[in-house]
Amino acid sequence: MARRIVATEYVSLDGFMDEPGAWSMPYFSDEAGAFKWQELQESEAMLLGRHTYEGFAAAWPTMTDTGEFGERMNSMPKHVLSRTLTTLTWNSTLVDGLDGIRKLVDGQGGDLLLAGSGQVFKLLAQHDLIDEYRFMIFPVILGDGQLPLFQPGPRRALKLVDTLMLPHGVIVHSYQRAS
Repeated sequence: MARRIVATEYVSLDGFMDEPGAWSMPYFSDEAGAFKWQELQESEAMLLGRHTYEGFAAAWPTMTDTGEFGERMNSMPKHVLSRTLTTLTWNSTLVDGLDGIRKLVDGQGGDLLLAGSGQVFKLLAQHDLIDEYRFMIFPVILGDGQLPLFQPGPRRALKLVDTLMLPHGVIVHSYQRAS
């Protein structure tokens, strides 16, 4: 059985997924943390773009008091899609473009969790390589941003497979490809 790519994105109400550290924290809750922990546990490895990798790799290994979540983040394999990086740390390997992604998906193993990584999200969505979309929709209107959720492209039907209502107005919608 081929691996699945599960994309999880923090999204503003008006459809942007810009750097969430500037706007999502007031809405975060223990329940949101439990959701993130569950999806981390269900995944075998992370799939990251260069910007997200650099931010995560600089932050996670140096954080203290992160408990099991931090241990899992630091120990699980990461696959990084980048045209500019040549050397990686933090239990990470470089992926060679779409062909490299396809090889990962065709291989054996569990889910690949795409976290953030807006440019990689757009690339994979454009090429219909995302098996499940998880949108954490936050009750904030950013007004503008660098990363609107989707770009023009082919029409695809999705089916809603789960909705989770979290405190502080955050709603998680999970979609899979419609048959």
